[in-house]
Amino acid sequence: MLSALTHPQLADCRRLFLSNYEVMINIGVYEFEKKGEQRVLINIDLYVPLALTTPKQDQESEVLDYNLMRNTIKERMAQGHVHLQETLCDDIAERLLSHPSVRAVRVSTEKPDAYPDCDSVGVEVFRIKSSV
Repeated sequence: MLSALTHPQLADCRRLFLSNYEVMINIGVYEFEKKGEQRVLINIDLYVPLALTTPKQDQESEVLDYNLMRNTIKERMAQGHVHLQETLCDDIAERLLSHPSVRAVRVSTEKPDAYPDCDSVGVEVFRIKSSV
């Protein structure tokens, strides 16, 4: 996969990521999906300017906390049922992009148990702040 760091607006950024975060979430449009939770894998890339995330004193307070990604997902899940993976991705991306240190975000979701004849089905969204 090509890195978004080749994008001109992200050349001065570093990428933070959350890989294959597995959650059980109430998601789907079909009636049987509305009756229980499904396994979903969530991947996030955050692009943050090096100037804001390069530690000088090797202290946690100098960088963006990775918990931002997990907590954002948990907050969205707490809102209840979501019909579409597209909505889930958009909601997570919007919340993460609202953080002042985040310049761009990529969010993907996958339902690995949706079909027996493939690894997964999913959605991905990539957004860059317009005020860069």
